[in-house]
Amino acid sequence: MPAVVAVYGSSSSVPGDSWFEAGVRCGRLLAESGYVVATGGYAGLMEAVSRGAAEAGGTVIGVTAPAAFPDRPGANAWVHEEIRAATMSERIRTITEMSSACIALDGSIGTLTELLVAWNTAFVAALSGVPTSPVVAVGDRWARLVRLVTEALETDPSTVTLVDDVDAAVAEIRRRVPPA
Repeated sequence: MPAVVAVYGSSSSVPGDSWFEAGVRCGRLLAESGYVVATGGYAGLMEAVSRGAAEAGGTVIGVTAPAAFPDRPGANAWVHEEIRAATMSERIRTITEMSSACIALDGSIGTLTELLVAWNTAFVAALSGVPTSPVVAVGDRWARLVRLVTEALETDPSTVTLVDDVDAAVAEIRRRVPPA
């Protein structure tokens, strides 16, 4: 079975903005590399990544949380398999556990939460001597936040790879996680 890569990102990005187009590219590059893509399944960057992967012939899993988002109609049109989680915490846990790696694109508090859970999971694995799943954060926003968290909490930033764009993010995943 192909490796699953989770991609986190803003629900408010729209077609035509630079992050949306980067999301489409990210999904396409992952699918072309042979990965299954998992997202939160809704709109914005989740839809962009899903679209890019689906248009490239890849498989897309959307992990939604209908009780947390009762105003959302369900998974976006590009999702092949929707997994419905009961809560936001379960949604994040499900995506984290099913994935061999993750990429954080632009986002807000929800994306930050997903990034922090992935970072903590990798951090604990490293402390235990277990191989870590790659955690890749794209853009200056995450670079500033990772530096801030690292300094404020006196923690090790080495389990988060900071990159400038989605091409570098996918290259890092390809370097560290075989697609199958």
